[in-house]
Amino acid sequence: MFLQIEPYSDIPIYTQISQQIIEGIANKDIIPGDSLPSVRSLAADLGVNMHTVNKSYHELEKKGLITIIPKIGAVVNVTREEGGVKGEQLDHMEKMLRPVVAEGIVYGLGLSEFELLIKRLMKTLQ
Repeated sequence: MFLQIEPYSDIPIYTQISQQIIEGIANKDIIPGDSLPSVRSLAADLGVNMHTVNKSYHELEKKGLITIIPKIGAVVNVTREEGGVKGEQLDHMEKMLRPVVAEGIVYGLGLSEFELLIKRLMKTLQ
């Protein structure tokens, strides 16, 4: 698993780790059942504190994307369901997208530009 951390970014390192793991799952570089590197191993590889990686893993677990099994590690448990996303997942996505959409509106983006942007991102990640 290849992650690239930007230490001087405004985005916290634990968030960068989480986002890149989510992207790996989205584009199927990481598949359900895969084990993530141990906290200690990933922290050493990235040159970050173990608590940073641990926080990232716990955030992913809260989202239901991984399961942390004591003495075994973090395992990806996401499967794409045919019926679509669950209500709470949709609510979470809306909450996360709301500030991004608001910022786009401030910049003057219309619905057609948002649709093109989403289509491009979906194509890139799938």
